[in-house]
Amino acid sequence: MQHSRALTKKSASNLALAFILLPRAKRDAMSALYAFCRAVDDVADEDSVPTEKRREQLSAWREDIRRACENKNPQFVLNQEFQPVIQRFNLSFALFDELIKGCEMDLEKLRYENYEELELYCHRVASVVGLLSIEIFGYQKPACRDYAVYLGQALQLTNILRDVKNDAARGRIYLPQSELEKFGVSEAEILNSQWSENYFALARSVAARAKNFYSLAQKTLPPTDRRAMVAAELMGSVYWQLLLKLERGKFDVFGAQPLKLSKPRKLALIFKSWLRFAAGSTSSSYGQL
Repeated sequence: MQHSRALTKKSASNLALAFILLPRAKRDAMSALYAFCRAVDDVADEDSVPTEKRREQLSAWREDIRRACENKNPQFVLNQEFQPVIQRFNLSFALFDELIKGCEMDLEKLRYENYEELELYCHRVASVVGLLSIEIFGYQKPACRDYAVYLGQALQLTNILRDVKNDAARGRIYLPQSELEKFGVSEAEILNSQWSENYFALARSVAARAKNFYSLAQKTLPPTDRRAMVAAELMGSVYWQLLLKLERGKFDVFGAQPLKLSKPRKLALIFKSWLRFAAGSTSSSYGQL
């Protein structure tokens, strides 16, 4: 697991921070899953590489993870480390295929016409990761799968609101075109990092949609599975607080200083989640509208 652990530690992402609440075996399993997700995402995001080359690389990752799922011999080191996890938790190739399809969307799709298109993207790059994760966490009730889908949508919409400026710098606008038109925001304003009251109204509307998904996740998670989902619940809490901070800042992500949670704030949320877990709490710390 040394390559997977090293990549996860290096990333210092919110997802990686959530692993601290897991037992060692599941923490290693999640590190291997994260490393795979990070690797294919990095392929899609490497703008210096020609699009067709990236498409070939993603195809190679698809075939290699297929070999891992079919108990054959994967060629990539990360997938070699990942294979025992895939076999132990019976992770489905169909989900990995969907995840890679999400990465491929980033190669060919710079705009999203409406929420229907955007939610397909969010499902592939976020909800699918949730569906893979809950197999590692372990769950009893089928409703946990709906929970993973809702929470994935919520987290990805929060990411999109946070990353509008960075995505625009790469020519990408994930906010639906139909919503831009509805709120009177032009593509040029976003591409040129121009905040306005119209943009604030647009972002607030997207945030309301994200909040609804947080609420659905909170209501859908079966009480019997809450303890098993401690890492996912921490993710929900961190991103919920991030969304609230974006809202307090009127979603103005166009300045020099990014709107994000500080590391001490994240550590405090981890500690709070651990206390709730130790006390046997069965309620979520996010999604209350």
